[in-house]
Amino acid sequence: MTTHTTKANENVFESMGFSKEEAAEMELRTFIAYEIRVFIERQGLTQQKAAEFFGTTQPKISKIINGHGEGFTINALVRLLARTGGKFQYAFKQPRKKAA
Repeated sequence: MTTHTTKANENVFESMGFSKEEAAEMELRTFIAYEIRVFIERQGLTQQKAAEFFGTTQPKISKIINGHGEGFTINALVRLLARTGGKFQYAFKQPRKKAA
């Protein structure tokens, strides 16, 4: 499992000035798109074959492969990733102190 952080507990997007909420969404979207890209590469799929496999278009696959997952909702990316048949694993670390 890959994480996209700079320091321990620091989201790279947050360090770029995005709010915690925006950064969390961007990090999740990036992670899912990355996993789709890895699946396509490991399977040796062309963009067209990947589009057929995922039931989408080649231009959308091209965006994912080229790191432009921001054009997709998290829901859409999750649906694509689910088609791979892989196993989802979830984790969220609660803060130690009250974050208010």
